[in-house]
Amino acid sequence: MRIMTFNLLFDSGLDGAFAWERRRDLVVEVVRRYKPHILGTQEGKQWQLEFLSERLFSEYVMVAPERVWDNESQYPTLFFRTNDFDLLEAEEFWLSRTPDVHLSKDWDSGFPRMMSRGCFQEKVSGRVFDALVTHLDHVSDEARLEQSRMIGRWMASRSNPCVIMGDFNDRPDSQVHRVLTGEYRGMADTWRSLSKAEGEMSMTRHDSLGNPKKYRMDWILHSPEFEVCEAAILRYNRDGLYPSDHYPYVAELCWFESIKEKQGNP
Repeated sequence: MRIMTFNLLFDSGLDGAFAWERRRDLVVEVVRRYKPHILGTQEGKQWQLEFLSERLFSEYVMVAPERVWDNESQYPTLFFRTNDFDLLEAEEFWLSRTPDVHLSKDWDSGFPRMMSRGCFQEKVSGRVFDALVTHLDHVSDEARLEQSRMIGRWMASRSNPCVIMGDFNDRPDSQVHRVLTGEYRGMADTWRSLSKAEGEMSMTRHDSLGNPKKYRMDWILHSPEFEVCEAAILRYNRDGLYPSDHYPYVAELCWFESIKEKQGNP
């Protein structure tokens, strides 16, 4: 199955070459072109996510069944292809000491941060797995670390195979990365699972003109039940207009047991 993480860049309400109204159809174009089975977005405000939901309604459903919307907030959000999966459960909570309190934040987090999770069942195989999308803080090192530990503890409480995607606002050699890939559930980074190089061409943020900056901060992580078949950073644009200031990142995952069956292993 194809997993995509996509930081949409929040709608600031400003006009200009990179305004949401100019980019939004291109965002839809990218999703339709690459057809992820599970899409995880970040920075979307309510009207941005509703726009995507309306444009993609024939193929995708947005996972936000009991969400309390706030006009100024940004929500990490899952979409899934309805022809391929059934949604069994959904939940979301804020990455704070009081996760059930709407818009709560701690550890000097610059913004309230949250995670959203869906439990999905493949219609063909009947296999069940969890997918989680998040967006960690961009200001506080302590907040990112504590937020990653909250996600790790959540993972440890579940037994389902798991995929985590999002904008982690940190380097792939950071403590946050080590927490999420080393301390809970044996999670692995899809990019590193394929031994892909780190450098300018792996950076997932750019200056809105396509010039890479910072580092690879958008990750897709997977539990041992999955094998990574392919992964790519998508630099898709239309005549120099990019859909966001982050490149979408996509990874193709296969169930590990299915690979063994095809190879004839016991």
